Parts: sequence; structure tokens; C-alpha cells
Amino acid sequence: MSKTIFMIHGMYCGGWCWENYKGYFEAKGYRCISPTLRFHDICHLDKPDPRLGTTSLLDYADDLEKQIKALDEPPIIMGHSMGGLLTQILGARGFGKALVLLTPASPHGISVFKYSVLKSFFKSFFRYGFWKITLKPTFKGMVYSCLHLMDKDEQKKIFKRLAYESGRAACEIGVWFFDHRGASRVDESRIKCPMLIIGASEDRITPVSIIKKIAEKYSQATYKEFPNHAHWVIGQPGWEDIADYINNWLKEKI
Repeated sequence: MSKTIFMIHGMYCGGWCWENYKGYFEAKGYRCISPTLRFHDICHLDKPDPRLGTTSLLDYADDLEKQIKALDEPPIIMGHSMGGLLTQILGARGFGKALVLLTPASPHGISVFKYSVLKSFFKSFFRYGFWKITLKPTFKGMVYSCLHLMDKDEQKKIFKRLAYESGRAACEIGVWFFDHRGASRVDESRIKCPMLIIGASEDRITPVSIIKKIAEKYSQATYKEFPNHAHWVIGQPGWEDIADYINNWLKEKI
């Protein structure tokens, strides 16, 4: 059984967002590694690295692949949001003893055009040239899309820690049909390990209708939906229930 969990964060975030889950799973005897994606170590209150705007999902995936190859054992790969899509990409490259996807972004071929999704990305996707610039989070946008079940103080704490995001990566996820390289494409036949996919009933940025389509893509996937949870399943009240479920699933599957 692998005792290493490799945790991949989502858009605008950093390795810090796994603090709750790291503490939980380390107490269970796991070694947890939570890298920060390239150029995500700069807070959105500072100036972004100009190279971020044109950074691709495939750049993120290549960086993560190198880190995984350097480990002394194949890890469990766990990803949240965009990190969940990167987990799928890495799984199709043959990595992971098991894959755990928490409210993941969807791969190439799955439509994301829902009202709440469009509203979440409105200020980014309706700016000309967004696919080649750095995107800056807004407090109102983050609360609507991800943090609406958290109290105001927690919302502010999280927002202060956020980073910029790549316009190119956002384009590759949200409007994949314009991406000739197919950066978000995942060949499901190449994933051989067990998969757990977590949906949240109150999620606005990756609604459960989309998460269910992701689960249907993978014949070996276990789908679990949690009521009264939103996108920020890694830190909102009740996150421990989700961590408990993941822990029990891992003990059963690997």
C-alpha cells in the first residue's frame, strides 16, 4: 500500500490550501506532499510573473510529473478543482496508485456551459485576450464560485492568500474546443488504477451535473456526492467528513 499522497491544488491557489488534509492524513500515517504550481508563489496583491499568462496545463503537468518520478514510491494522487484535472492527466500518463478527485475541473469533451459556471468566470472569459494574460481573482467572484458556505472572516483569510492564474490554462479548461493542442484531453483507457470522484451538491463552479459526467467517463470510478457542501471541500465546515470517506475508500482500494 502506498503511504505517500501527492496533493495538487487548483486555480489561484498554492500548496497551502491542503493544510487541513495534510494534517488529517499525516495523523493517519501518510506522507503528504503538496507542491505549489509554477508562478503560484506570488500573492495576487503583488505583481505577477508575466510568464504565467501563457503557461499551459501541460506545463503544470510536466512539472508535476518530474516531481512524482523523483519519489521513492508511486503515490496516491489527490487533486482539487484544476488540480483534479491535472490528476486525470497524470493518471493517463501512468502515474498514481490511486486517484482522488475533489470537485475536479472537467477534461476535453465535457461541456461546462452552466449558468453558475459562466457567472463564476464572467470577468475572466469576457476579456479580450484573456487566454494570454494573467488572471487576478476578485473577492466577489471567489465568494460566489467557491467560498459561499464559509463565514466572512474565513473568506477574507483565504482570499488574501490567493495567487494569480494562467489565462491560457483557464482557456484550455473552459473553452477546450478552441485549443488545437487539446491540452485538457484525457484518454480514459490509459488509466488503470482506482479512482474516487467527489462532488458537492452546492458547487457552483463545477456543478454535480458536470462531475457526474466526469465520473461516467471512467469505468473504474467511484462517485460520491456530499450534500450541503460547495466547491471548497478542502476547508469548509464539514471537510472532515469528506476526508474520512476518502481515508476509508483508500483502505478498501489499495
